[in-house]
Amino acid sequence: MSRSVIRVMVVDDHALFRDGISSVIRSQPDMEVAGEAGDGLEAFIMAQQLKPHVILMDINMAGTDGMEATRLISQALPETHIVMLTVRDDNENIFEAIRNGAQGYLLKTIRARELVEMIRAAARGEAALTPAMAARVMTEFRRTTEPASPTKSDTADNAEFDELTSREQEVLNLIAQGFSDKEIAGALSISLYTVKSHVRNILAKLHVNNRREAARLAGNK
Repeated sequence: MSRSVIRVMVVDDHALFRDGISSVIRSQPDMEVAGEAGDGLEAFIMAQQLKPHVILMDINMAGTDGMEATRLISQALPETHIVMLTVRDDNENIFEAIRNGAQGYLLKTIRARELVEMIRAAARGEAALTPAMAARVMTEFRRTTEPASPTKSDTADNAEFDELTSREQEVLNLIAQGFSDKEIAGALSISLYTVKSHVRNILAKLHVNNRREAARLAGNK
């Protein structure tokens, strides 16, 4: 790599966690901490000023969360590589992060030695994913690129849609429009937990595996 030092920005709303990650980065001869931010909006503003090579971004933060910040920064600074840090490894967050422009997705339980290797990989433009996470991404990619064949989920009848409550139909309509769970919560003035509960019910009633399939059915209805 042509860069002698990798400039890393750390974004997390817990100061103690930021301090720990920053200490790990400063201990590496080929890295430096370009800056620290406590929320997504601060990160967006700071990133445009500092132009770091890599940003370690927490997902769940008050105000502007990591997903939105990643989307904004990726659009404004395509040369900056963003790696998400989270305590959860659910598939929906992984793929939403990648769609928003993230270069990697790591759990906060990762060991320091592995984290710095992932930072170096991200700086080289490579995917910063552990082998287990990469396998899940590839499995999903293969599944979504397989030739479509008629299934029960592709030919759901009106009776299945009729099983949805009026609120679930509202949520499904927003899913079909590409809204995220957080955006749905804001649009309908309900909690994120309630949105996720509605989404689970919708998938079960329509006999589909994920929100993408549900959106396709809604579009074909």
